[in-house]
Amino acid sequence: MENSKLSAPGTHVVWLDLVRFIAMYAVVCCHSTDPFNFYPGIPPDNIDNIKFWGSFWGSMVRPCVPLFVMITGALLLPIKGETSLFYKKRIPRVLWPFIIWSILYNIFPWITGLMGLPPTVVTDFVAYAGEEHMRQSLTVALKYIAEIPVNFSLMDVHMWYIYTLIGLYLYLPIFSAWVEKASEKAKLWFLVAWGAASLLPYYCYFVDQYLWGTCAWNAYGMLYMFAGFNGYLLLGHYLRNHECSLNKTLLWGIPMFFIGFGITFFGYRYMTAIPDFTDKMSELFFTYCSLNVIMMTIPCFMIAQKIRFNSSVIKKLLANLTVCGFGVYMIHYFFIGPSVNLMRAINMPLSVQIPIAAVLAFLISWMVVNLIRKALGKRAKYIVG
Repeated sequence: MENSKLSAPGTHVVWLDLVRFIAMYAVVCCHSTDPFNFYPGIPPDNIDNIKFWGSFWGSMVRPCVPLFVMITGALLLPIKGETSLFYKKRIPRVLWPFIIWSILYNIFPWITGLMGLPPTVVTDFVAYAGEEHMRQSLTVALKYIAEIPVNFSLMDVHMWYIYTLIGLYLYLPIFSAWVEKASEKAKLWFLVAWGAASLLPYYCYFVDQYLWGTCAWNAYGMLYMFAGFNGYLLLGHYLRNHECSLNKTLLWGIPMFFIGFGITFFGYRYMTAIPDFTDKMSELFFTYCSLNVIMMTIPCFMIAQKIRFNSSVIKKLLANLTVCGFGVYMIHYFFIGPSVNLMRAINMPLSVQIPIAAVLAFLISWMVVNLIRKALGKRAKYIVG
C-alpha cells in the first residue's frame, strides 16, 4: 500500500503499481470467497460445489497480502532520513482511516436495525458476522468499538492486516539498519532461515507443538526472529535488486506457483474435510507466512517485474490505484456480500461468481474512494489514506 516513489524525486516505479493492482484485486477476490467458505444460513443442495470453488479461488489468490508487504519492503528498505519523520509521515496516514472505518463497520449492524432491516441483512454484507452482531444492538457496536485498540471484530475482519502493517512500520527502521549494512549473501541466508521458519506451523500441527526451545513457558523458539512478515519485507527488497529474464522466470516461476497452489488447495480441502475442524485447522494451509504461499508469491512478483506498458492510460490508472489503494482496502468489504449475492441472483456460473463479484466490488470501491478524494481534497487522507 506504499506509494511507488523511489528516494530520487520524480522517479516512478510502474511495475510496482502493477504488483499493487494484482495484490489489490487478489485481496478483494480473497474476501469474495468468504460467503463460499463460510456459508451463512441454510446450506443449499449444491453446497459441496460452493465450498469447492471457495477453496479453489481462496487458494489461487493467496499471494495477495504477501505482495503488499513485499511492495513495502521494495520501496522503503533501506529507510533514508530520520526515524521520527518516517513514523510521522506514515503511521497517521494509516491510523486515522483505520479508526474511522473500524467504527463504521462495527456500527453498521445497529444502523440496519434503525432502518428497520431484518437481522439477516448483516450476514448478507458480512458472512462472518455472528449472532451478537445480528442483534443490531448499539451496546454490541460500542463494545467492539471500545476494543479497537486491542483487536478487530468479525464485522471488520480484514482490519487484522492494519495492526500488522502498523507493527511493520514500527519495526522497519530497526530492520532497515541491518539491511543497509548486510551483504547480499547475509540477506540470502536470512531468507533461507525465514523459509525454514515458514514450515513450523506444519511441524507443530502434524508432529509436535514444540520445537527448538519452545515449550509451555516459551513461545519464542530458535527461528522466531526470522519468522513472519519481516521475511516478505526483505524478499521484496532483495528481488527488486535481483532481476531475472522473463523467459527464465516463466520457466521456473509457473511450476513453482502451481506446486504452491496445489499444496494450498489440497491441504485446505484436506483440513476442512476433517469432522469438527477448528478455525485454526482450516487456516493452516492458508497461512500467509507458509512455504507454499511463498512459492506462489515469488513468481507473481517477479513476472510483474518484467512487464512493461507503453499505454499512458494504463500507467495513469495504475498510478491512480496507488493513491487510492489504501482507501479501497478500507471500504471494499462493504461491497463483497452484495456483489456475491448479485452473482447468485443472476445465476452467474458458480465457477466464476467469485472473480466477477470481486471485479464489481473492486471497481465500486475504487470509484467511491476517487469521489471521496475529489470531494475532500487533501483532507481525504484522514478518511481513505
